[in-house]
Amino acid sequence: MRIRSTAKGDGRLDYNAISQLEHLRIENTVKANRKMLEELFEDSSDIVIREFQIEHGPKALMFFVDGMVTSSMVDEAMQALMVFEGGAFTIDAICEQTLPVGQTLQVQFYSELLVNVLSGDCGLFVEGGKTAVCLGLRGGERRSITEPETETVVRGPREGFNERLRTNTALVRSRIKSPRLKMKPFVIGTETNTNVVVTYMAGIANRKLVEEVERRLNAIDIDGILESGYIEELIQDQVMSPFPQIQNTERPDTVAAAVLEGRVAILVDGTPFALIAPFGFWQWLHASEDYYERFIVATLTRMLRMVCLFIALMAPAIYIAVSTFHPEMIPTNLLLSIAASREAIPFPAVVEALIMELSFEALREAGVRLPKTVGQAVSILGALVVGQAAVQAGIVSAAMVIVVSMTGIASFTLPRYNAAIAIRLLRFPLMLLASIFGLLGIILGVVAIVSHLSKITSFGVPYVAPASPISASDWKDVIFRAPWSKMKRRPAYLYPQDRTRQK
Repeated sequence: MRIRSTAKGDGRLDYNAISQLEHLRIENTVKANRKMLEELFEDSSDIVIREFQIEHGPKALMFFVDGMVTSSMVDEAMQALMVFEGGAFTIDAICEQTLPVGQTLQVQFYSELLVNVLSGDCGLFVEGGKTAVCLGLRGGERRSITEPETETVVRGPREGFNERLRTNTALVRSRIKSPRLKMKPFVIGTETNTNVVVTYMAGIANRKLVEEVERRLNAIDIDGILESGYIEELIQDQVMSPFPQIQNTERPDTVAAAVLEGRVAILVDGTPFALIAPFGFWQWLHASEDYYERFIVATLTRMLRMVCLFIALMAPAIYIAVSTFHPEMIPTNLLLSIAASREAIPFPAVVEALIMELSFEALREAGVRLPKTVGQAVSILGALVVGQAAVQAGIVSAAMVIVVSMTGIASFTLPRYNAAIAIRLLRFPLMLLASIFGLLGIILGVVAIVSHLSKITSFGVPYVAPASPISASDWKDVIFRAPWSKMKRRPAYLYPQDRTRQK
């Protein structure tokens, strides 16, 4: 955006976003720069502006955000400047000879300076210089590296991302020690100016995929990005689809594995959740632990997840359809047991199911929102007490409680939380279709879901690939996981530049 007006009637700067200062140059006097900063950061108690004298030299000024820099390193930098000797007082000489700082960046415009300083750097002005220096002194209190809470494993790394971007990029870089691992920076959000990094493997990732990710990020025009979920919704292919088209993860090893396959990852400052694209249906069943256990165990686990996916989506709907329209499909003894349990129930099966499903979802949401010390206890006790009380009161049958409980347990087996949410949402329309049309309604619902899955894409990659379009060579890592010795090539449906994984 272009700056509309450089000054108000009283001479003060008028701007709406840092991007509007992209043509406003750094002044060559400390006094003018200090006035500009004080005007920009009026009523900002966390901004520190420190003017001082370089020994035997000109005036200088440092400014930084309190709490976002390492105070001891700021003190060392100021000490080095205040005992400066030798008579060379240019910006270049100070950067090359005096400052005990590993990272320095000279900038000419206020937009560059403010983005860096508000991200944690320290700004330095020197009298007579037409550039400012950004000193890499980022620090402050941040959450330490801990085990991911949403993707725990029995076997595998225990490190998870935190809210600091450079920590997250370092965690990925420590796993892929190759110069081909690229990390391209972006700044998104006119007000938040959030730092974003796109990471991929040069020579492996499809160049068109990388360019498409970059194009969609550059097209974002919003005031703030506070979490990677903002970006996920803004760059996905089909916004109205209930299915996630971009994977989110807290695990550095998952990101490393994805970029080695030829995918692209997006790391966002301020959140521990990274994004991975493309993302498809079969990745719902994949967990990072599948690649650390033996292939037989991983294959059996994936098959179990597939069965649980079927149960989580259709178990209540099948119970409603069979008990209401097709009782002849139920064994006689079981049918008599179900009929006896439903004898005093005043509601049809669909109302029973809706009551129990909504209660279960409410308890699950309450367990997430409550403090951890009481959340699990409330969820478990609530489910037991409410279920037992509902059965004794004759509101729902014992069979329905069992079906809903099995459905809830099955939904927890999916490794991808956002995929499990989609299944939970689709369960309700299937139940309504089953209550109206019976098994025919379930078939119609499943056909509609499969049809929708076959139409959507993730960054141009078919969502159900490699099943459609079929790619036989890629079925070694879909439902079944072949031994590592057999998986010698990267997925063809990603169109990587280099398909060879191992020779």
